[in-house]
Amino acid sequence: MKRQEIDTLIIGAGMAGLSCATRLAREGDEVCVLDKGRGPGGRMASRRAQVAGETLSFDHGAQYFTARDPRFKSVVEGWEAQGAVARWPAAGEDAWVGTPGMNGPIRAMAQGLDVRWNTRVEAISYTKSRWHVDAGDEHFCAVALLVAVPAEQARVLLEPIAPVWAREIAAASSEPCWAVMVAFAEPLGIAADTLRDPQAPISWAARNSAKPGRSGTECWVLHASPQRSREIIDLPPDEVGPSLLDDFFRQTGTAPVAPIHLAAHRWLYAMVDPIPGDPARYDVEIAFGLAGDYLHSPRVEGAWLSGNALADKVLWYL
Repeated sequence: MKRQEIDTLIIGAGMAGLSCATRLAREGDEVCVLDKGRGPGGRMASRRAQVAGETLSFDHGAQYFTARDPRFKSVVEGWEAQGAVARWPAAGEDAWVGTPGMNGPIRAMAQGLDVRWNTRVEAISYTKSRWHVDAGDEHFCAVALLVAVPAEQARVLLEPIAPVWAREIAAASSEPCWAVMVAFAEPLGIAADTLRDPQAPISWAARNSAKPGRSGTECWVLHASPQRSREIIDLPPDEVGPSLLDDFFRQTGTAPVAPIHLAAHRWLYAMVDPIPGDPARYDVEIAFGLAGDYLHSPRVEGAWLSGNALADKVLWYL
């Protein structure tokens, strides 16, 4: 097993983890980020599909984000200059999307950082003022360990090393969401590019192909409401897709059309109810911290602000 010594090790290369890593690296900290995913995205991921020789793309997680905090606004403006984001008026005056997919900002932040994708953490221990983490065929020895993954995953990691925090995080609950990715040979007779109805079975629907940086075949993403998602939570995807597509046609009054592509993805932890307290947690005695939207607010901006707040704490104590 290869051994690597590092100043700060971060578990989770989503918005919170990369926000924290970017700030720390800018201040000269040696940072390494581990993520079990195959590439940039997480809940900002895009799913690709090959249909009749064409590559279709669906933003099946987060649909857009807003920027209200001045610090985050400044960062978003930088992403816009890089071509990583664009405004999407169809979702609101202050709505932004990643380009060419929602993972555009994640991809932009990961550039220039030491991010290890497809790397699952298998063991964590703390001895002799150092954190020891086994991941894949590597052993990391770090001064500081920061965890920036969804609350449910963080709780599992924390139970053997920080049980008090694990119990606190258990109070953060998330709603599930079934997402359907569907494509049609011809445009649907629906004028609006976005449909929103929190009380309906399909609480959100978006013409994905109409987003900035997208084009081509008519593609839609449908999100089932939490209630509807719970009703069908354990059904297989090949049953969920047709069922939610039927809901969509009924809600919109659109005559049913056979899709050329149909797939469903279950997000078990889609919308979190944050726990009260600081937007980031840090124990200076053992150099251990937490960040995530569950500590701030269930938005992309909330995750970024939490990660930035954790970096503030780390740098303050350094």
